[in-house]
Amino acid sequence: MNDFHQLCLLIEARLASQDRVLLAIDGCCTAGKTTLAAALAARYDSTIFHMDDFFLRPEQRTPQRLAEVGGNVDYERFRQEVLTPLLAGTDFRYRPYDCKTGLLADPIDVSPTPLCIIEGSYSTHPFFGRPYDLTVFLSVSPQTQHARILRRPAHLHQRFFREWIPMEQQYFQEFSIAEACDLSFHGLSL
Repeated sequence: MNDFHQLCLLIEARLASQDRVLLAIDGCCTAGKTTLAAALAARYDSTIFHMDDFFLRPEQRTPQRLAEVGGNVDYERFRQEVLTPLLAGTDFRYRPYDCKTGLLADPIDVSPTPLCIIEGSYSTHPFFGRPYDLTVFLSVSPQTQHARILRRPAHLHQRFFREWIPMEQQYFQEFSIAEACDLSFHGLSL
């Protein structure tokens, strides 16, 4: 049984016994978090939330905040705008951060679906407590990660290698993220 099938069986068991399942997919950049979320969304009635939509806005990037482990995402706004209404099962709206403009984009209206997927590094940040029904950690070999980053826009390469990957690694280690997740997949197979 491959990783995807194993996860689907767990999701289906939860969906059979409850109205809504909240799934968080955390892990290394380029490990397949967005790909996994998209594959699940193609199979189930679901909504995807991307932690990339909650990067800190420029005015929030103080030295103190960036020195905080896991502090480079606006976890307060994510909890307020997305997680709290998801847990309440109510309709809501949130404003994703637009990396190109450095501003919050137009609001997105959400009616929670049976499967709600939160994907991205920092999605299982301890600040949130344990609100999810299922959590998955994805990892990938350094060689594969490096090759995948080089396929992304060239102007981002150094930020990945010098900034984002070290920050992720510190977050994973400090909070034992992989060990805290329900499932952990290395080199995800779909």
